[in-house]
Amino acid sequence: MSDQRPCCVPAGPRSSARAADDTTTDLPAAGSRGVDRTGLAAIPAGRTALGDHFGDGYAGDGEGPVHEVEVSAFQLGTTTVTNRAFAAFVDATGHRTTAEAEGYSAVFHTDVAAVVADVLGHSPATPWWIGVRGADWRHPEGPRSDLGGRDEHPVVHVSHDDARAFARWAGRRLPTEAEWEYAARGGLSGRRYPWGDDLMDGDRWQVNIFQGSFPAANTAEDGWTTTAPVTAYSPNGYGLHQMVGNVWEWCSDWFDPTAYAARARRDPRGPASGTVRVMRGGSFLCHDSYCNRYRVAARSAAPPDSSASNLGFRCAADTPIDTPTDVPVTKEIDA
Repeated sequence: MSDQRPCCVPAGPRSSARAADDTTTDLPAAGSRGVDRTGLAAIPAGRTALGDHFGDGYAGDGEGPVHEVEVSAFQLGTTTVTNRAFAAFVDATGHRTTAEAEGYSAVFHTDVAAVVADVLGHSPATPWWIGVRGADWRHPEGPRSDLGGRDEHPVVHVSHDDARAFARWAGRRLPTEAEWEYAARGGLSGRRYPWGDDLMDGDRWQVNIFQGSFPAANTAEDGWTTTAPVTAYSPNGYGLHQMVGNVWEWCSDWFDPTAYAARARRDPRGPASGTVRVMRGGSFLCHDSYCNRYRVAARSAAPPDSSASNLGFRCAADTPIDTPTDVPVTKEIDA
């Protein structure tokens, strides 16, 4: 695709350039570590070619050139962080999210659960995003919604700052963009999705994305109009659920559309500073008529204070770590 489309998450209210990430400063002080029961999968060291192998991407997203990288062994959450896990963090720390501090967040227009007085307006570039007073992680669609029945759904309305705060509490970190894509491929080299090249398995959906006519009507053929439980779909070859679809996932890197051309070969990281952070994986609002970013190569970004009803995260950890992990997956990555 040669055209560019605005990102599927609106900008936050306090957007500005910030200093580079220093993951060593994100680790908690001794004795302050929390308990995050989101499982970790062991991702083996290896090398693979990252980037858009099919020419599917938007030029401005910088999905090329395809380039080979080597990634050290690490661990990654088998799922995105759930509402249950985030609630434990908030209960333990009293953390107040960016959306709660600002008093509002972005909700997709057909999902809003609020009185008219709490509807603050829409994003000019993406009018289907509505600013809703009182929308936050506890109230995903607005103040008239709650988390009933959604303990195992991904937490949403979390900024990059919120994600880093959780990771620090849990003794973990956010994955780099290269780690994220490497793991999302699940040992499959040069494929479009974590499971292969075909979106559908016969008539069965393998991902939670938007069906119907975007942005007016979601037919929910996959069974979900908003988020799905984090294990609702089969995992990839590394035991990771929903690396595409469901919710966008924050990565640690600052975003640069030209980064791939000068990227380090081994354990690459993004630029030292920037104004927007990398998001990966797409969400339940992605549709190929507008946002074909539910592919493993797809890149997007948003200011670190952004929050929305389709934005979450999963945590990573270095190897070894002193928290329980899932059974390691040893499948080798193709060269």
